[in-house]
Amino acid sequence: MSMIVWIAVASLVAWLWLLLGQGFFWRTDVRLPPVRDPASEDWPAVCVVVPARDEAAVLGESLPSLLAQDYPGRAEVFLIDDGSSDGTGELARDLAQRCGGLPLTVDSPGEPPAGWTGKLWAVRHGIGLARARAPEYLLLTDADIAHAPDSLRRLVAAARTGGYDMVSQMARLRVESLWERLVVPAFVYFFAQLYPFRWIGRRGGRTAAAAGGCVLLRAETAERARIPEAIRHAVIDDVALARAVKRGGGHIWLGLAERVDSVRPYPRLHDLWRMVSRSAYAQLRHNPLLLLGTVAGLALVYLMPPVALVAGLAAGSPAAAVTGGAAWLVMTATYLPMLRYYRQPLWLAPLLPFTALLYLLMTVDSAVQHYRGRGAAWKGRTYARPDTVPEEG
Repeated sequence: MSMIVWIAVASLVAWLWLLLGQGFFWRTDVRLPPVRDPASEDWPAVCVVVPARDEAAVLGESLPSLLAQDYPGRAEVFLIDDGSSDGTGELARDLAQRCGGLPLTVDSPGEPPAGWTGKLWAVRHGIGLARARAPEYLLLTDADIAHAPDSLRRLVAAARTGGYDMVSQMARLRVESLWERLVVPAFVYFFAQLYPFRWIGRRGGRTAAAAGGCVLLRAETAERARIPEAIRHAVIDDVALARAVKRGGGHIWLGLAERVDSVRPYPRLHDLWRMVSRSAYAQLRHNPLLLLGTVAGLALVYLMPPVALVAGLAAGSPAAAVTGGAAWLVMTATYLPMLRYYRQPLWLAPLLPFTALLYLLMTVDSAVQHYRGRGAAWKGRTYARPDTVPEEG
């Protein structure tokens, strides 16, 4: 039991450090700040770029919300159909005709050349079309993201008031099925643990990340950072985008959304598993040592506390039981704010070790698929060796 006690102590120390020393990642109060609107005649032009591949199932909920934006300045939407086979482009045109609102252009760039992911090839085409309108800002948003009517107005106001070159919001993901309740809040919790939102907004700080579903980017900044050419092979394109902008001296902000929601369902464990595993090993730069370290870290931080508690109780070791229980208690407490944000029952918090085990298995599966030559597969395309972090300037 002495070995279990010492491992449990290490886990408790890790959780105390995470509680206090990791940018208070567990707090959910980093939200788009309330700001005053600019003068009515001072609203900049914005072009909205929406890459879409086989999104007919969700487009009926998301696209009308963009077309209905209550934005006082000039704005228009460019939906880039990335080789869809389900009538995405035709549906988008039909929705624009029926719903009205902001002008919509639907176009297609054709198949991406070697070295480009399909999404970023579509984004490149959309930005190219948008530049002809000379916008001050670009809103890059996914086809499964629904925006409240004042979303664009608030994003632009926050960017101008705060002096940000990029403002990104982590859309509130759908949480309805049992597996979504178990996995989705933890997904955002783990992301915030890896990229604490408070650190991202610091000028001169090294932490950089974004949420690809909702990114408002100054057009001049995008051109200076060579977006998206500089990140054309990135599977985890939102983090790569933020790093490219920050490396170029840009000031960025990321927070949780209140009025931006994902409408994409993940009803089965298989759906969530595929979402995570397709890019998990890319996040580790396809490095076996990083994979081993990640597995060991997840086991120490998330799995060891309940193991130590149960083993201590079974073997009559108060030290193991108390230390493991204390670490589990701290873990559970840090997860409560995220469950409140997602309006989920708080009894899910003690189940976080089980969810962490699922993520551990998803990460291992991601590596297995990579070494089998399947790489990051998504919507009929496979990227055998995606790069997470671009090296070029």
